[in-house]
Amino acid sequence: MSLLTVRDVSHIYFSKDAKTAALLDISFSVREQEFVSLVGPSGCGKTTLLSIMAGLMEPTVGKVTLEDEKVHPKSRKIGYMLQQDYLFPWKTVEENILIGLKLTRQLNEETRRKTLSLLHEIGLRGVEKQYPAQLSGGMRQRAALVRTLATDPKILLLDEPFSALDFQTKLKMEELVYRTLKHYRKTALLVTHDIGEAIAMSDRVILLSNRPGTVRKIFAIPEEIRALPPFLARQHPDFQRLFDMIWKELENLEPSEQRTPS
Repeated sequence: MSLLTVRDVSHIYFSKDAKTAALLDISFSVREQEFVSLVGPSGCGKTTLLSIMAGLMEPTVGKVTLEDEKVHPKSRKIGYMLQQDYLFPWKTVEENILIGLKLTRQLNEETRRKTLSLLHEIGLRGVEKQYPAQLSGGMRQRAALVRTLATDPKILLLDEPFSALDFQTKLKMEELVYRTLKHYRKTALLVTHDIGEAIAMSDRVILLSNRPGTVRKIFAIPEEIRALPPFLARQHPDFQRLFDMIWKELENLEPSEQRTPS
């Protein structure tokens, strides 16, 4: 069953002197408990599309629905996690992770207890009264994940949440997010530049073309890779073959100056 549906979405940015097409005729759906990644060249509109899916922007054409209802920015069904953790530095970790519940008027003793329990489950026991500046980057991102999950969203939209972390911490966060989302049976959509990350975490990878972004190709990740946690998935014999396939497609989209593969 489709949880999120993107239908015929196009988007144009208008300025005083020009208009720029960012997205063109994009359609796909995300099923319940599925993990989907969006990859593509820089400037192809991945973050624009994510903002539209979050209801933060209206597409010029088309629509996005969640459980057959048009998405809107105040929806409790959508959790949004960004590259920056955006924890309030003047609030404690406990205050930060409870802020979504407070803003949506869901904060009570039961939801507070569940949120603190999740904080402990992901390895942050004992930091409740500390401030963000006292935490490492990985710990801050864990706290941001707890804050995102606290309101029990139907789908998580993840905008390169690990890109600012060192490689070892990034791998640990991939494992943590994978296990947590599987345990709580969550649906997620990840925007990333890292092909390896997309393959290791996803059920499907959607490749967008150069601007204006269109769906160039959708790669289904084989069951034998999907069944493994990210770290082990990267070691599967078919992982490199799939990586090379997606990289080749991406390379064909890019101008002559190529980036180094992630």
